[in-house]
Amino acid sequence: MPGASPMVDDLDLVKRLEDAGAAAIVMHSLFEEQIVREQISSFIHNEKHGESFAEALYYFPSPSRFALGPEEYLHHLERVKAAVDVPVIASLNGTTLGGWLDYATAIEQVGADALELNVYSLPTDPEVSGEAIEDTTVEMLRAVKQKVRIPVAVKLSPFYTALAHFARRLDQAGADGLLLFNRFFQPDIDPENLEASRHLTLSSSTELPLRLRWLAILSGQLKTSLAVTGGVHGATDAVKAIMAGAHAVQIVSALLRGGPEYLSRVRKETIAWMQDHEYESLAQMRGSMNLSSCPDPSAYERANYMLMLQGWKGAAQREA
Repeated sequence: MPGASPMVDDLDLVKRLEDAGAAAIVMHSLFEEQIVREQISSFIHNEKHGESFAEALYYFPSPSRFALGPEEYLHHLERVKAAVDVPVIASLNGTTLGGWLDYATAIEQVGADALELNVYSLPTDPEVSGEAIEDTTVEMLRAVKQKVRIPVAVKLSPFYTALAHFARRLDQAGADGLLLFNRFFQPDIDPENLEASRHLTLSSSTELPLRLRWLAILSGQLKTSLAVTGGVHGATDAVKAIMAGAHAVQIVSALLRGGPEYLSRVRKETIAWMQDHEYESLAQMRGSMNLSSCPDPSAYERANYMLMLQGWKGAAQREA
């Protein structure tokens, strides 16, 4: 399926994705900051002393920086839902507990079939512990699960001290799925103009191995479904992800480069690969290369690490 991207803002592209065989349409995120800004703005205009808090709006990005505001997001979600027959998955992106999570209810009410909870966070406060971040995320999940009946998946980053333990906590808290992994766009520094510069770089297949590792580790240990997002650019990438344990495969960068019809090509080539290798179903292939059958996955991974370091040869050694 296509992952979250700006393509969903265009109904024509949405229909082309469905025609290309998309199993679902994933909306891009509605951000906590957008919702909170609208809530503050509403308070300012409706309360007698609201202007006292007007300066609070400066802490949030301008609405013009986003394609869709909170209400527009809900309206567009309705339009996408009416335009296609496949499931439509909405996305909420935030890091804190609060009233912005109430939008999960509104998202369900306008017809979303499922919800991605994108918990992007870059903790810069040295007083905030990893445990505190995980606790907040688990409570966010529980809060959303109490508000809606549709499935809720959590989109994770790989940067947790004990990811397997955290994944199990989310599984036990009711996550219907985990997405591995969120992509982070790193700012660069412009030394001439003395400012941070932002560049959107699309992914490549080189990002897939990190996801394969954790799919293989988590597959077989959790009840929840697993999805891969980031690094899938062709049928071979999709096959690898499924063998590692993925129940769903999301593609974004390859579709931004090749257009919605590229999805049809990946689907056809995946089916052809399965037929050539005598796989009768995705279920037969799923998890066939995970680590659940390994007595000690950590020892297996450490052995790979040591062998890779010892096995590298420089140009002089290869020529010899």
